[in-house]
Amino acid sequence: MIKAGIIGGAGYTAGELIRLLIHHSKVDIDFVFSTSNAGNNVSKIHQDLIGSTDLEFSSKINPDVDVLFLCLGHGNSKSFLEENSFSDATKIIDLSNDFRLTKDERFNGETFVYGLPELNKEAIKKANYVANPGCFATAIQLALLPLAKAEVLKNDVHINAVTGATGAGTSLSTTTHFTWRDNNFSHYKAFTHQHLGEINQTVNQLQSDFNSDINFMPNRGNFSRGIFATLYTKYDGTLEDAKALYSKFYRDAAFTFISDEDIHLKQVVNTNKCVLHLHKHEDKLLVTSIIDNLLKGASGQAVQNMNLMFGFEETEGLQLKANYF
Repeated sequence: MIKAGIIGGAGYTAGELIRLLIHHSKVDIDFVFSTSNAGNNVSKIHQDLIGSTDLEFSSKINPDVDVLFLCLGHGNSKSFLEENSFSDATKIIDLSNDFRLTKDERFNGETFVYGLPELNKEAIKKANYVANPGCFATAIQLALLPLAKAEVLKNDVHINAVTGATGAGTSLSTTTHFTWRDNNFSHYKAFTHQHLGEINQTVNQLQSDFNSDINFMPNRGNFSRGIFATLYTKYDGTLEDAKALYSKFYRDAAFTFISDEDIHLKQVVNTNKCVLHLHKHEDKLLVTSIIDNLLKGASGQAVQNMNLMFGFEETEGLQLKANYF
């Protein structure tokens, strides 16, 4: 058994991480750090965990845990690590965007490996520090990377993706109130979303001569969780050629699947799966990608990375059924 610590324990990603880890056969949760909730039962905040755990939030940190999960807001992970020291043997998985880009990957003599298992599995296995990908970035990269690997991205890519309300975190804002979100739809950060940095970085990792635009339109949906992304680009091959590319690229992927049928969010919500669908229209290839933003887009992928880092079965603790009904 390994001992895990969680920093920033009151948020959505931490709640899902606790839910996964208390049922993981190889992990004991040593502490869940939250100064504002110290002494309270975890199930007081994460009410879906009532009866599942007696854990309490802690204001103390054990620097000798085997694995540390950082579930902090963007920009806070680096400052936390600068203010708190951990054992040289402690492996760290950061769920923020602080270390995802190459220019930010170095910290305290270590390199954060970009934690997309479908891209960097062997590097993740050897890593001490991992930067967990963003939720939009996960769904979009899994839709794009087979094309980049085959070096057939020669034109602009157009992406439209919708995320649920949990993608905005637990802090309330005008656009997360029920009265605003219900029966509503809107876009935000058009063409400028922060996940574009990591998307472009990995595409260029596989296809160094890619110099076209990736045009990304993020949208807010009036549902709680999930990401539904569609992207299209010009593609010279046939639909069968594209399916062969994707099947080859994901032949050893534990959680990414290609469907011959049209797909919908209920196939993946509450799972660590990404499901893709391909469609050819004239000279354009349309790729649809669906994930649960809190699992494959955050905490589930973090556990997947932990499994790889410690030599566990990649699917350990992640055999989850979708909320289909």
